[in-house]
Amino acid sequence: MRTPRNDDLALDELDPHVPERMCVLTRRKGTRDELIRLALSPDGEVAPDVRARAPGRGAWIGVTRGELDQANAKGKLKAALQRAFKTNEVAVPSDLGERVEAALRQTALDRLGMEARSGKLINGAERVETAARGGKVALLIHAGDAGEDGRRKMDQAWRVGGGGPQGVIFPEPRTILSMALGRENVVHVALTDPAAASRV
Repeated sequence: MRTPRNDDLALDELDPHVPERMCVLTRRKGTRDELIRLALSPDGEVAPDVRARAPGRGAWIGVTRGELDQANAKGKLKAALQRAFKTNEVAVPSDLGERVEAALRQTALDRLGMEARSGKLINGAERVETAARGGKVALLIHAGDAGEDGRRKMDQAWRVGGGGPQGVIFPEPRTILSMALGRENVVHVALTDPAAASRV
C-alpha cells in the first residue's frame, strides 16, 4: 500500500528542487543560470563572479546591462549591495556593467574551448552546414564579424534540420573565437550535444 509520504518522494524524484536566488535590485527570484553573482573583494570592491565560485557572501543581479548601469549611476545599486553584504564598506566601480559583460564573454569562450576539446563542437562552413541540415546541431553560433550571407545560409540549414530560427551572434570577431578554440578562421560554430549547448 502506498502512503502519501511515498507519493511525495516519488514527486521529488521527478521534479528535483532547483535553488532560487533573489535579485538585489528587482527582488525577482531566479535560478543561478538566470542571475549573475557579485562578490566582495577583501578591499571592499564589488566584482563580477559569473562562475559563482568566489568565497564569502554574494549578491545576485538579474537585470539588463542598461538597467545595471542606470542603477549604478543613481546609487541604487550601492544601497542594495550594502544591504546584501551587510556592510557600508562597499565600493562599486562605475564600469561594473562593462566588467560583468567582459566576464560573461570570457566564460562563454572558455566553455566553447572546453566543448571543442571534448569533441562536441564542430566548425568549418561545410561541416556545420551538413550537420545542421542533418538535424545534428543543438546550438549554432556565428562570429560577430560573420557575413550576412553566410549567417543566413547557416541559419536556413539549421531550420531545415529542425533547429531554431537563427543562430546566436557572438559579440566577438572570428579572430577571438579562433584563439579561444585553437583553430584557424572560426566563423561558424555548431554544438552537437544538447547538454553542451545548454552549458554554453
